[in-house]
Formats: sequence, structure tokens, C-alpha cells
Amino acid sequence: MLKNNHKYFFLSLIFVTALNAADMRSLLFHGNCITCHAEHKSISAPSIDEIKENYLRAFPIKKDFVAYMSEWIVSPSTKSSIMLSAIKKYELMPELGFDLSTTQEIAAYIYETDFSKEHEGHEY
Repeated sequence: MLKNNHKYFFLSLIFVTALNAADMRSLLFHGNCITCHAEHKSISAPSIDEIKENYLRAFPIKKDFVAYMSEWIVSPSTKSSIMLSAIKKYELMPELGFDLSTTQEIAAYIYETDFSKEHEGHEY
């Protein structure tokens, strides 16, 4: 009986940890990116819809999407941009001082989130 209790405890711990990771990614995204990048409207920068569409076209595999986007956010450059028309329209995104692990979490959240459906922090 005690062995089964440990099994359920560890399964519960894994589940809670996974939920917290998703919440942390959402918090990082909505606490930082939405300031300039609205989900569905391009105002002062391209919308997340537009960014995700461009990145998925260039990098359909998650690890490639996350790697390229996260590195670009850490060190934005016209030379490495896949969205030159957005840079012409809005200018180059400034360096924000995020570390790579933070931008990897944000990029993973963008890749995994279906912004067309309701989610935490969504726009109406």
C-alpha cells in the first residue's frame, strides 16, 4: 500500500510541475511580450499571430522554432531576421536583456499555444 502511495505522489508531483511550467511560460509571455506584440493586432510591432505564422513556415519543428526564435530575441539582428518587412515597418526590436533560458520558455509557449482559442491572458 505504501508503495502505491509513493507512486501516486510522484505522478501528482509531475502533473503539478507540468502545470506550473505552463503557467510560468504564460506569465513570461503575457508579462513581457504583449507590451508590444498584441496577439491578433499589429499596433507598435507585429502581432503574435503574424510572428508565429512566419516562424512556423520557416521552422515547423518545435526545437528549431524555439532555438531560432529564442536566440533572435536575445540578440535581434536585421541580418538574421526572417521578418524583414516587419523591421522596415516597425524598426528592429531592441535588445531586452533576457537570458536564453527565458526566451526559450517564451518561444516554446508561442509554439504550443493556439492563440485562436481561449487561453489564460487572451484578448477579447
